Amino acid sequence: MASEGEETRDRTAAPEPSAFYRAYEEGVHAPWDIGRPQSDIVALAEAGGFRGDVLDVGCGPGDNAIFLAARGHVVTGLDMVENALSKARTRAQRSGVSVQFVHGNALELDMLGRTFDTVLDSGLLHVFGSDMRPRYVESLSRVVRPGGMYYALVWSDKEPGGEGPRRLSEAEIRAAFSSGWNVREIRPARYEHMLGGKGYAEAWLVSIERAG
Repeated sequence: MASEGEETRDRTAAPEPSAFYRAYEEGVHAPWDIGRPQSDIVALAEAGGFRGDVLDVGCGPGDNAIFLAARGHVVTGLDMVENALSKARTRAQRSGVSVQFVHGNALELDMLGRTFDTVLDSGLLHVFGSDMRPRYVESLSRVVRPGGMYYALVWSDKEPGGEGPRRLSEAEIRAAFSSGWNVREIRPARYEHMLGGKGYAEAWLVSIERAG
């Protein structure tokens, strides 16, 4: 899913894209499209982090979703950018795996009409500013089953400079999930990208359980 460098404005039900995000809608190759699943997501899966039905919210071109489906999970990928979903469907077909890719708004996840054991968010949480973050968390609460897990890979405030998306602190993440959730772990990670330089941003890998 694309990332924003601007504070998200609450003019509609969906976040207004920045120029960074809009480029992907117009078919430009996005810097977060690395053509493979994020390494920290792969390690999490290999450690048994994913179980049951999985929702990849803000799935982008689908590499994480395809990887999880290849491991035997029933996976739904959701994104609001049709160009991303088109790429995702093509990649899934080439990989020989089945993923249901759905066009939708992460702030209205109840439109899916179902719940999930695990929700993955690779690069979406940091899109939302402090004004809209509660709406996103509330949307998540409607689709994560009690006892289910929400995992997020999010740019960290430890990442220097101003290029790329908003950075979040550990305190901001904990505050967002302070009610109805149990924060299990927030640990340093890497968000791999194509922006150049070292090829990744300092990130947090967030593991949060939906309270029963």
